[in-house]
Amino acid sequence: MVILITGITSGFGKAMAERLSADGHKVYGTHRRAVEFIPGVTYIRAEATDEAEVKAAVDSVVEAEGRIDVFINNAGMGVGGPLEFTSIESAQRQMDVNFMGMVRFLHYVVPVMRRQGGGRIICLSSIGGLMGLPFQGLYSASKYAVEGYCEALRLETGGFGIKTVVIEPGDFATAFTSQRKRVSDPEAYEVYKSYADSLARIEKDETGGLGPEYLAAKISRIVGCRNPRYRYVIATFSQRLSVVLKAILPAPWFARILSSYYHLK
Repeated sequence: MVILITGITSGFGKAMAERLSADGHKVYGTHRRAVEFIPGVTYIRAEATDEAEVKAAVDSVVEAEGRIDVFINNAGMGVGGPLEFTSIESAQRQMDVNFMGMVRFLHYVVPVMRRQGGGRIICLSSIGGLMGLPFQGLYSASKYAVEGYCEALRLETGGFGIKTVVIEPGDFATAFTSQRKRVSDPEAYEVYKSYADSLARIEKDETGGLGPEYLAAKISRIVGCRNPRYRYVIATFSQRLSVVLKAILPAPWFARILSSYYHLK
């Protein structure tokens, strides 16, 4: 299969590119500033926020291979901090990368798949796209947007043989933690007394989480599955349980659980 993955410099993207290439697929991956290259993977310089670069990346794969069998939307970033103290610029960046970056790529990928009679679109959301996480509100908002877009996309394009799959990872040990853009205004820590403790809890969960190779192995099986499910929650048991509890518990009950877990005061 011909596979295009966005954001393969590190973390999930790198692990998926390595695994899928090892599986024998022809893998293309976008990057902003790759410092090492996976043998057998074709790298394409493209920023998800630049439409011209996105179009050129998709065109280059089609020109080389004549098709795109699988598109994996992985590129993303995170903004952490109290919503009140998060700048409008940070909010715009969060949505532009995580949501609009996906929209830009799919604007050019979907017509390719429709004309060729099918394909598979795999978009990385998050457990944070199923529940609003404290001090990660903008990140959750961007992933909620991914969820809504993909639900509609699945319905609109299913008749063309295009299968849409949404991946909802829990906490994983990747460079995402160190690269998170944090609100550093001292007043934010003074006003929101729970911010420091909550952020520490978030980062402890992430750094102690599953390795990206675990998710890559799951993606490998999904790519090889003839009829994949629409949604896959890939996380620890307790995090998968939280998704179930969110769905079945009254909203005030679940809010109390999250407040306790993140040490909100």
